[in-house]
Amino acid sequence: MKKKLILESGEVFHGEGFGAELDTAGEVVFNTGMTGYQELISDPSYCGQIVCMTYPLIGNYGINRDDYESIEPAIKGLIVKELCDLPSNFRTQITLDELFKKKNLSGISGIDTRRLTRILRNSGVVKGKIVNDDADQNAVVEELKRTTFPTNQVEMVSTKTPYANPGRGFKVVLVDFGSKLGIIRELSHRNCDIIVVSHDTTAEEILLMDPDGIMLSNGPGDPEDNQQALEMVRGLLGKVPIFGICLGHQLIGLACGAKTFKLKFGHRGGNHPVLDLAKNTVSITSQNHGYAVDQESLKGTDLVETHIALNDRTNEGLKHKIHPCFSVQYHPEASPGPEDANYLFDEFITLMEDFKK
Repeated sequence: MKKKLILESGEVFHGEGFGAELDTAGEVVFNTGMTGYQELISDPSYCGQIVCMTYPLIGNYGINRDDYESIEPAIKGLIVKELCDLPSNFRTQITLDELFKKKNLSGISGIDTRRLTRILRNSGVVKGKIVNDDADQNAVVEELKRTTFPTNQVEMVSTKTPYANPGRGFKVVLVDFGSKLGIIRELSHRNCDIIVVSHDTTAEEILLMDPDGIMLSNGPGDPEDNQQALEMVRGLLGKVPIFGICLGHQLIGLACGAKTFKLKFGHRGGNHPVLDLAKNTVSITSQNHGYAVDQESLKGTDLVETHIALNDRTNEGLKHKIHPCFSVQYHPEASPGPEDANYLFDEFITLMEDFKK
């Protein structure tokens, strides 16, 4: 099945389609992970995006039952250099191509992913579309230029009704902006009694649950599109310990008076070094975000910068000067990626213990 990827800027890449036989459009981004494609595909933070994998061989260990980060993928499409049709791993159940067919997702292989990544690094993320090889290039480019993608991605991936993941430890309310299952796994490992609530739950509704702590999850899109969530965060500050991850981190920044901005091509992969400014230690982290907190805007707020990215010196962590609240831009639950930053969940437990005393 001959397919091609057309970018809004006019570049065309010819290749072989896999998965469902359908056209798909989205924001084209790249991920530098060598492994972890199953977690990536099922990460709700990729809602509306077509992901280019920079590692050349994808699908070589297949798909298994354990490594999903959500039940239904929100990704729009996948771009790979070489697709493996015969995976070899003792956990393999189906191939990547079979998963894409079952989930009605479209992908393209056999293209120059190195050239595509260079384009995205130089010009920034662009809109793109995977189409049949006989599609009119000029018509698709004009269509992409006119296309406006939805700004309610968080609403699209957040749970619609609250649900519980029982435990006998601290009661933690996890606000689901597109939460990965890895966050629930890490809290469960620490015996937390978890209640997962929708993105539009109010501070009053959360406080009625009498939680010991609040977890603000990762999620897709522009953080400024979530004004209702900012009111929720402001209503919780100082009343209960808060830990924010990725989008949750950005929302804490905005709620406390800082600003966010869109990165040129974002941070996506499992190999990003982050410096802890207080401990002077470096963690290799898993990341997936297209926005960051503006460091200059932290002046005059009650927030202190705690971590920075060593690749581009952007903000990676915050702590409130007065209230029990901290956050990181990266993913301490990994999934996929290194577990260097896993200790942050223990720090959250300690924060709840200290607050209760």
